[in-house]
Amino acid sequence: MEPRLQRRIQRYGWNLAAADYEPLWQAQLACAHAKLMACARLAPGQRVLDVACGTGLVTLPVAQAVAAQGHVVGVDLSEQMVEAAHGRALDRNVSNVSFARMDAERLALPDASFDVALCAFGLMFMPDPEQAVREMRRVLRPGGRLVIAVWGEQSRCGWSTLFPIVDAEVTSEVCPLFFRMGQKDTLARVCVDAQFETVEQHRFTATLAYQDADEACSAAFIGGPVALAWSRFDDDVRARVSARYVESIAPWRHELGYRIPGEFVVVSASVPVFR
Repeated sequence: MEPRLQRRIQRYGWNLAAADYEPLWQAQLACAHAKLMACARLAPGQRVLDVACGTGLVTLPVAQAVAAQGHVVGVDLSEQMVEAAHGRALDRNVSNVSFARMDAERLALPDASFDVALCAFGLMFMPDPEQAVREMRRVLRPGGRLVIAVWGEQSRCGWSTLFPIVDAEVTSEVCPLFFRMGQKDTLARVCVDAQFETVEQHRFTATLAYQDADEACSAAFIGGPVALAWSRFDDDVRARVSARYVESIAPWRHELGYRIPGEFVVVSASVPVFR
């Protein structure tokens, strides 16, 4: 897919997710977010960049960790996500944050201006994730820290059946390279190629719990290219796609709900300190 079109699809797809992303995904991603923050080794006074910040699920806890003397900048391609994150910050009286709509592959930020750069589950959607990592490297100071979280191997994510089901109803694949960064040591090697050092990879499993089929489907169809495709489906197609997805996750049904397996990869790295 042509990169400009891919970015447009991502932008509009995630705009559709702004209102419902937090209630449907905060709990599901909590363990990965906790690992990401632990690997970041945050300290009061640091300046932190949160790339693909979404509604601020990571941004706001990071703001608390760096305290009033620190500052967090959250950027996202979706203006609706940025607006939602800004609203959450206001509601929680978090003042040491700022948000902007920005392309992760072309960060409109100065060189060497951050102590830490984070990206939680955004890299998989970018047309050129390697360029996004290079951009994060550019804006980090010597000794600065990078931490990225992505989904792991496709075979270990039970919900991944979603993609071929949606693909069957559209003219092109919705996320053809979604799982590439989570394969083997791919993300770690991307960080090495971007001239990071002390690269560490953490791979772990999790369970995505849903109280019923409706909640599982709502989470599956909420964001990105899938959401944009879903918004254009008529009622018959939606019913067909939902039924196929529920059938595909049937092995993980638990009483009335579902406990679907997932895998996360968190990679941390540091910018060399030049003496």
